[in-house]
Amino acid sequence: MQTTPRSRLLRVSAAALALGVAVILAAPSTTGAQAPARGQNIAPVYEGFWRHDDGAIDLWFGYYNRNWEEEIDVPVGPENHMDPGGPDLGQPTHFFPRRSQFVFKVTVPADFGDNEIVWSLTSNGVNEKAYATLRPEYMVDETVMMANFGAGGQTGFHPDMIGNMAPELTLETPPTMTVSAGEPVTLSAVAADDGKPAPRSIPVALIGTSHFVPNSATGLRLSWFRYRGPGEVVFDPPQTKVWQDHRDGGNSPWSTGWETPRVPDDNRWTVQATFSEPGTYVLRALAHDGGLIDYDDVTINVSR
Repeated sequence: MQTTPRSRLLRVSAAALALGVAVILAAPSTTGAQAPARGQNIAPVYEGFWRHDDGAIDLWFGYYNRNWEEEIDVPVGPENHMDPGGPDLGQPTHFFPRRSQFVFKVTVPADFGDNEIVWSLTSNGVNEKAYATLRPEYMVDETVMMANFGAGGQTGFHPDMIGNMAPELTLETPPTMTVSAGEPVTLSAVAADDGKPAPRSIPVALIGTSHFVPNSATGLRLSWFRYRGPGEVVFDPPQTKVWQDHRDGGNSPWSTGWETPRVPDDNRWTVQATFSEPGTYVLRALAHDGGLIDYDDVTINVSR
C-alpha cells in the first residue's frame, strides 16, 4: 500500500479550500475534456470543525474524486478506514466523480484537545489520508459552509444569505427495510426550509467563464442517493446530483441554467429505488438550500 504525505489540499483551512480547490474544479464546460475520465484516485478531505453550544464538536469530511466519469466503490476495511474508533465512523463507500463537500461528520467531545482522527482511503492503487484536528485555522461555521457550496456565487455573498438556517429533514421511511433485488421500494422524506437564500439559478451568461469560487443554484431541494452498497440503484424520478458537476446541461445545481424545482405538496419528496443486486445498502436523503444541509440515512437489506 502506498502512503502519501499530508498534501497541501488536505492541510489548507476550510476557507482557503473554497478558493484553492474551486480553482481546479469550478471550471467551464471545456474542463471535462481536460480532466481524466477515469483511472485516478480519490483524495479524502478534512473540511474543518464546527463547535456546538453544548461543547460537542463536529469534524466534517468530504472528498475529491479526480475522475470526471468514474464512480468508485471502496468498502469499509483496510482500504477505507478511520482511526481511532473505526474502522467505520460513517464514511461513504460509494464515491461520485469530482468534488463532494461536507459529506459526513464525526462528533467528538469538547475535550478532544490535541487528538486527531485520520481517514485513510485507497483507490486505483493510491493511498491518501485526511487528518482531522482542532487547529484554529480549520474552524468553520455557516458562512464558510455557504461559501464553499457556492451559495454566494462569484461575489461570495447575497443579502438573503443573512440569517440562513439549515433545512430540517424528517424521514417518513423506516430506518431499516428489506426488499428483493429488482423490486422497487418507496422512500419518503419531508424537508422544510426558511426560504433563505431565495431560489436562484446560475446565470447562463457564466457559460464558458472561469470561476475562482464555486457557483451554485439556491433554494430548497432534496435528493436521494446511494451512500453505500455493492450495486447500482435506479431512482424514479431521477434525482438531482449531489456532487459538484459544473458542466452545462447536467442535472446539477452547480451547472448554469439549472433551476431549483418546485417544492412538492406538504414538502414531501417521494421516490422509488430499485436495486440491481443483493447486499446491504445505505441510501441517504440530503436536504440542501444551496448553502446549508441536513441529511439522514436508510439501511436497506436487498435479498435475491
